[in-house]
Amino acid sequence: MKTLIELNTTFNFKWTDGQTWLVLGNDDLAKKDFFDTLATKKVVQSGEIHYPFAKDYLDATPIGEYRRAADRISYISFRHHFRNKSNISQFYYQQRFNSFEIEDSVKVIDYLESLTINKTGIWNVDRVTDRLQLSELIDKPMISLSNGETRRLMFAAALIKNPEIILIEHPFVGLDASTRVAFDALFTEIVESGIHLIISSHHREIPSIVTDVIIFDKDAMPKQRKIDDFKINSISSQYSDKKQFTTDNIKPLLNSKEPLRYNNIVLMNNVNVRYGSKQILENVSWDIRQGERWNLRGPNGAGKSTLLSLINGDNPQAYANDIILFDRKRGSGESIWDIKKKIGYVSPEFFQFFPTQQTCFDIVCSGFFDTLGLFRKCSASQKKIVLQWLEATGLSGEENKCFDKLSISQQRICLIARALVKSPPLLILDEPCQGLNTEQKETIKGLVDQLCADSEITVIYVSHYPEDIPRCVNKSLSLENGCVVANV
Repeated sequence: MKTLIELNTTFNFKWTDGQTWLVLGNDDLAKKDFFDTLATKKVVQSGEIHYPFAKDYLDATPIGEYRRAADRISYISFRHHFRNKSNISQFYYQQRFNSFEIEDSVKVIDYLESLTINKTGIWNVDRVTDRLQLSELIDKPMISLSNGETRRLMFAAALIKNPEIILIEHPFVGLDASTRVAFDALFTEIVESGIHLIISSHHREIPSIVTDVIIFDKDAMPKQRKIDDFKINSISSQYSDKKQFTTDNIKPLLNSKEPLRYNNIVLMNNVNVRYGSKQILENVSWDIRQGERWNLRGPNGAGKSTLLSLINGDNPQAYANDIILFDRKRGSGESIWDIKKKIGYVSPEFFQFFPTQQTCFDIVCSGFFDTLGLFRKCSASQKKIVLQWLEATGLSGEENKCFDKLSISQQRICLIARALVKSPPLLILDEPCQGLNTEQKETIKGLVDQLCADSEITVIYVSHYPEDIPRCVNKSLSLENGCVVANV
């Protein structure tokens, strides 16, 4: 049996031909280190790692050319590394909603055709656009893709290299139900094409192609199992990040100042958004009253992100539509910062754009200024409030940790605390449970339920998973192809 990768460190891991691995467990940082090590992004400090799968490729290195094992590995992580046409400026969050910025963004088809294709494999541009459901997106600027569409493009980019190995962090993140089903069949096709997979995922979403499992639990040696011998309850919950959120912790912070009263948090009448010939939203009407808790749902590309951008002040097309936010019509003289100070917002894109080397404290404190990172000094009173929210949300003691050193669930809670420090009347949570295990999801849901029980905060909650929606959310708006198909 051919050995692909052999890792000999504090534990031994041997990956052989015919194995498709699933990575599970509640130690998020250990799982990330494991992936980074296999991908050659992290140097082995004690022990050694070998890449027998790349031996023939490395031995055939032409004179004057530099080769490494990483050339034959694709790594699909949470963060993408797309750039604009000038290749000198990384994307920033609001850029995706500005027409003049979109013009500087590479189209999907141009990006795919610019990639170096290993012609010894079967994965070419036509095949990846077909299998990843990108055919209707090929002329779309990359920057305007939704979270789920971006994930599919990342898969396409990984496949088009025709690598020998693909490492995938949470492949189902950001994907709607139908796309998740299609991906299970796609994984089988990928393996049958000769590519080897190792996947981190939730234990309730195990691709049928998986043969072996490695489990990283905190304060325990990694456990390796055949999938047929794997039992879900073998994953320890003893060290989960689940916290108990109580009225004593949160209620004083939520009620520290008299809440402002509004007739309409959001009132949209026949809203339309178009980019070129592409209709993104068509005659959308939505009335959100203070204290209501809404679930915004719809498949990938339905228009959810665009709809939220109109509310959050990021999309300039709001001025061309009949939209009232917090009892004031858009375009009547308010700035986007007047809007943002009333909204706490968490979205999948935030994980792309936040400076990961800033501390947990700085990230939460940046919520006072509505910036993606802290770039000014906080006052003494603001610092006090930050520490109170860190205590209330179970992050006390983590304030000096860099954002990328927090566990995934701690990162999510950190960004929710950032959204809440200014006591906003509206909280928007876009897929806050992405990549979390069951215990961690219950933590987030419990926090939202507690917030709603102790205040009149208005909530818009987005999720592709019905089981991830908190109990307090009792109203729903559904989009499909930019149109409202249900409002209950």
